[in-house]
Amino acid sequence: MDQKRAVIFLTTSQDPEQKKPLMLNDILFCPILTWVARKLKDDGVERFFAVCGPEYADEARACFPVDADVTVSDQHPRLLDFVSGVGRVIVIPRPVVPAEQAGEGYVYSAEGFALAEGWKKAATIFLQDVDGERGWIALNSGADIQNVELHLRDEIVRRHIANGVRVLDPGAVYIDPRVKIGRGTMVLPGTILRGGTDIGRDCVIGPNAMVSSCIVGDETEINASQINESSIGRRTHVGPYAYVRPGSHIGDDIKVGDFVEVKNSTIGDGTKISHLTYVGDSDVGKKVNFGCGTVTTNYDGFHKYRCTIEDESFIGCNTNLVAPVTVGKGSYIAAGATITKDVPEDALAVARVKQENKDGWAARRRKINGK
Repeated sequence: MDQKRAVIFLTTSQDPEQKKPLMLNDILFCPILTWVARKLKDDGVERFFAVCGPEYADEARACFPVDADVTVSDQHPRLLDFVSGVGRVIVIPRPVVPAEQAGEGYVYSAEGFALAEGWKKAATIFLQDVDGERGWIALNSGADIQNVELHLRDEIVRRHIANGVRVLDPGAVYIDPRVKIGRGTMVLPGTILRGGTDIGRDCVIGPNAMVSSCIVGDETEINASQINESSIGRRTHVGPYAYVRPGSHIGDDIKVGDFVEVKNSTIGDGTKISHLTYVGDSDVGKKVNFGCGTVTTNYDGFHKYRCTIEDESFIGCNTNLVAPVTVGKGSYIAAGATITKDVPEDALAVARVKQENKDGWAARRRKINGK
């Protein structure tokens, strides 16, 4: 059997300020063309032809699944070859976005031979004997995007609620259409979920959280924090005011507390990073405890280096770990230390100047200054 096909025209905008095709603009953080491709794929389309010039070909292709059968070209003979001798083809002749309640609009379907005949001289949206397709809203400008965005936001939220997600204030969250959320999860006001984020069951997300292209395990809480292109395990608590940068892998039963930043690091199960700490380019084991004010100093102005912190280490407050350095399993680092050499397993590392008290110094200073 022939695969179901679709032709999508990425027409240039009529707005002189809008250089690229309107279909490549975002609605709810997601390119309009991605909305279209996902809808068509859900409807059974297996082969796509995107009519697009070479300057935007890569951007257009990125809107489709990696494994999708997609041709991106503005070559007329290739388009005719795509539709010739096949069954019905869905045609998207102008910028549109899918909407469940929309009636027939500018999207239509026709037999492949009829399209090939009608497009012999040039591809045009004006054809006879076509069938209108329901469920699409036409877009003409950036203003139309603004007008339809809130309607689509509400559709997405309703769909998640129907699947068992609790949204405390549906008008105060913004969810990308690519996002998946497990049953029993609570989404609190001020939350923004972007990209291919996949959130597990029975989580609490928000208030005021932004999660972008992340995987989040079951029963995890993300409170007033930003998480980007990373994975978070189960029963982990992030925030408030934490910042997880791309490339991080945070395990199960972990605390990433207030004013903690994690970047390009792996954090083992059961570790506690409670407050005011920076962990960058580090491999952290299980059940490590970070004291307040710990910093992995991983950049010398030219190169980035990694820290290795092994299981069950205890990092005292205001510690600097000057990468590359390894902290051995079960070791302790005294508060206020700057560590530049490897710490052996089960050792105590002390790296600070010995305290000296100068008796009467403060009183003499006040007297000199007339205080």
